[in-house]
Amino acid sequence: MISTANITQQFGAKPLFENISVKFGEGNRYGLIGANGCGKSTFMKILSGELEQTSGNVSYDPNERIAKLNQDQFAYEEYTVIDTVIMGYKELWEVKKERDRIYSLPEMSEDEGMRVADLEVQFAEMDGYMADAKAGELLLAVGIPEEQHYGLMSEVAPGWKLRVLLAQILFADPHIMLLDEPTNNLDIDTIRWLEETLNQRNCTMIIISHDRHFLNSVCTHMADLDYGELRIYPGNYDEYMTAASQARERLLADNAKKKAQIAELQTFVARFSANASKAKQATSRAKQIDKIKLDEVKASSRQNPFIRFEQSKELFRNALEIENLAQGYENDLFTNFNAIFEVGERVAIIGENGVGKTTLLNTLAGVKAPTTGSFKWSENSNIGYYAQDHAHEFETDMNLMDWMGQWRQEGDDEQVVRSFLGRMLFSQDDIKKSVKVLSGGEQGRMLLGKLMMHKPNMLLMDEPTNHMDMESIESLNTALEQYKGTLFFVSHDRVFVDSLATRILEIRDGKITDFRGTYSEFLKFKGVDG
Repeated sequence: MISTANITQQFGAKPLFENISVKFGEGNRYGLIGANGCGKSTFMKILSGELEQTSGNVSYDPNERIAKLNQDQFAYEEYTVIDTVIMGYKELWEVKKERDRIYSLPEMSEDEGMRVADLEVQFAEMDGYMADAKAGELLLAVGIPEEQHYGLMSEVAPGWKLRVLLAQILFADPHIMLLDEPTNNLDIDTIRWLEETLNQRNCTMIIISHDRHFLNSVCTHMADLDYGELRIYPGNYDEYMTAASQARERLLADNAKKKAQIAELQTFVARFSANASKAKQATSRAKQIDKIKLDEVKASSRQNPFIRFEQSKELFRNALEIENLAQGYENDLFTNFNAIFEVGERVAIIGENGVGKTTLLNTLAGVKAPTTGSFKWSENSNIGYYAQDHAHEFETDMNLMDWMGQWRQEGDDEQVVRSFLGRMLFSQDDIKKSVKVLSGGEQGRMLLGKLMMHKPNMLLMDEPTNHMDMESIESLNTALEQYKGTLFFVSHDRVFVDSLATRILEIRDGKITDFRGTYSEFLKFKGVDG
């Protein structure tokens, strides 16, 4: 169990959060949620001991092991992949390291012989003889091929290193598991495997995630960090949304009743305080007013951007025709793809990481020429592209106002540009800020503003929910549901995919399966339990 007493964290004049007293334990799985910047990762670092709180205390059960998902994917470059995973179980790793050191000595003293005998007992009790096999199973499950297991971490591609670190914390099998964005860089199939794996574990978990399906599937409680406070709600994310909304509505309704009661009493006092026969009653009513206390309704840190995609020109009938399309580098990613897409279809491109989802979008966007074959967009098509790798778009000295102003349409004045920035939650103080200092989530909102100004009738979006908080994801989800144009998108967010897609393209083993229907229907078609 982890418990906190009056934890406050302050950076500058205003506390990020204050006086948080909470207990995490009993094998519950908590989803730690809140808007970007509210302090979720900071709070988790305090729980793990990585960061010292401004005030308050954190208490741990000394008999329980705690492990946190490491976010530094370059921390183990000189170690083998298999050893990196085993290092998750720190006590076992220390025993293994000392045992291996003694065995490597040219000669062993009597004391060293007795020492290694004790280490062998500990090693066996920790199931050390099965460590390589267990670590290997986890690595295969997260998509790391066997030929890389005994190679160095420096040889593993960025992004895939994070999968090794995920295997590391799962190997640790601690009593308390701290997971900050565990689904990052995972495809939908691997996320489904992770959901099943975590649900089988008998340990307490605190999980930061913006994946709604993941939170619904795994979590037993929600820990909501908002208003500078932390509240625990029983149930998964959907149940939390209902409970939190109802609680706030009750609070506002109670305050409304109290305000009405105060107004009624004030009217009586004002009317009869000067009346001798009613003066006593008026005094009594005045005392009643003093006793009525309104509940504090704090401002939420959550904000929803206003996202709406309009079309400069509406299209009809066919949006895109593809003939014998193939794409690949040394090896083909996919070949001989033929399809016709109608206007208004919402097409999800799915598959394991590295199979060519981004390459297909880059090809359709005209960024990359196909190896063979051709494709043709509808005449008068106006394509908007949200690329996954978009950092280069912000490598400029422009401020927000000037950057967004690049995309103004004929007739748009400065006020229109300001309006789009405001809809994306950028204040008057923000607009002169350099785009170089924007966070990942802020860059995402700027790109959405750019697309809205562009008014495309064809949208291509590659992982648009990366770095977004729940409010931005849900606003984008709603906007795309209402979008009348044609959408091609890649996402590992199950709810996002299932709520939007009317057609699925799955890239697997060099071929593209074209399925007309939702993602849930596609899983049923494949015989997969969704």
